Amino acid sequence: MRIAFYAPLKSPRHPTPSGDRHVARLLIQALESHGHEVELASQLRSRDAQGNPERQQRLKNIGAKVAQRYLRKVKLLPKDQQPDLWLTYHLYYKAPDWIGPIVCRELDIPYVAIEVSVANKRAGGPWDLSHRAVVDALNQAECVISLNPHDSLCLPPNLRNWSLPPFIIADQIILARENWSQHRRELAKNYNLDPNKQWLLCIAMMREGDKLASYRVLANALRGLPDLQWQLLIVGGGKARAEVETAFKWASPSKIVFAGQCSSSELAHIIPACDIYTWPAINEAYGLAFLEAQAGGLPVIAGNTGGVPAVVTDGETGILTSPGDSIAFAAALRTLLSAPVRRRAMGQAAAEKVKAVHSLENAARRLDEILAASRKDYIKPGLPLLDYGKNNSTS
Repeated sequence: MRIAFYAPLKSPRHPTPSGDRHVARLLIQALESHGHEVELASQLRSRDAQGNPERQQRLKNIGAKVAQRYLRKVKLLPKDQQPDLWLTYHLYYKAPDWIGPIVCRELDIPYVAIEVSVANKRAGGPWDLSHRAVVDALNQAECVISLNPHDSLCLPPNLRNWSLPPFIIADQIILARENWSQHRRELAKNYNLDPNKQWLLCIAMMREGDKLASYRVLANALRGLPDLQWQLLIVGGGKARAEVETAFKWASPSKIVFAGQCSSSELAHIIPACDIYTWPAINEAYGLAFLEAQAGGLPVIAGNTGGVPAVVTDGETGILTSPGDSIAFAAALRTLLSAPVRRRAMGQAAAEKVKAVHSLENAARRLDEILAASRKDYIKPGLPLLDYGKNNSTS
């Protein structure tokens, strides 16, 4: 199938790394691995972070021009070389799709969206125009594919909604697990870690908002565990690093180690060498780092929020706690730090689950089935499925 792919929040070719860019690239790789031809239809970034109606109108106008330019190009091609389906990744009120619906109406092809949230509390507010664009796109959509089950709560019940478990390519991490003891020695040397202590790991950008709030919860939780033998390795960087360091200022330098940003190959060696992955995940969508940690054989301690339960099974592959509750988080940490046998059993279960459920191969097969059904069952959109302000989403 020939697929026109678009990511309005951040193009898969954007120069700045992020989870959103990473997922977009994974989706393209999964599709191509099953023989689909994927074309990046546009790199227009439609994000309006401030709620500026004038900016939204400008982006709408630009999107219309981009759509017409794309249509002129496509219509010069033979019919069998034109796209069979349009696929938009990550659609929400701050980054609507101003291009795909126009193209799909003109070419009479299915419109499919992956990872969609609807926030009707934005109706009539500063993001009203963008919110309406999301609703209009959904009313035209043949189906929606949800990576985060939490998003399904805000979708109209009569819109076909398929589930797709989040997935990763874990080959490097799985290979590194075979030599985890060697990597542990290297990590101890490079970061002055004590191999006789249990190593906690977190991987997260350092920025204001939910990330910084999560770091503060983690710092408060660890402050309540002075009697246990642990060290925390933090991987990540960002503009809020000073604030993160302040949150941990109570700890001795040997307790908290800042590794900075690391490449994917470096992370593949770091993850299996550690003991527990820990991240409070305040308002986290689902977090691919949770899957990477579990692929490396680490149990996870995280906040029970958003789509996190879709990737971490409480009591089996990790422990989930009330979001933002540092006392509960500390108790969960104490549980696993004090029970190495249980910790290792959870880590093994985590690795097995990632391999069975969250692999690229499984995702590619699932996507292939969904898109084939969407194309087969496609009919032109009829009556609207969703009104602009009648859904109870709190997104």
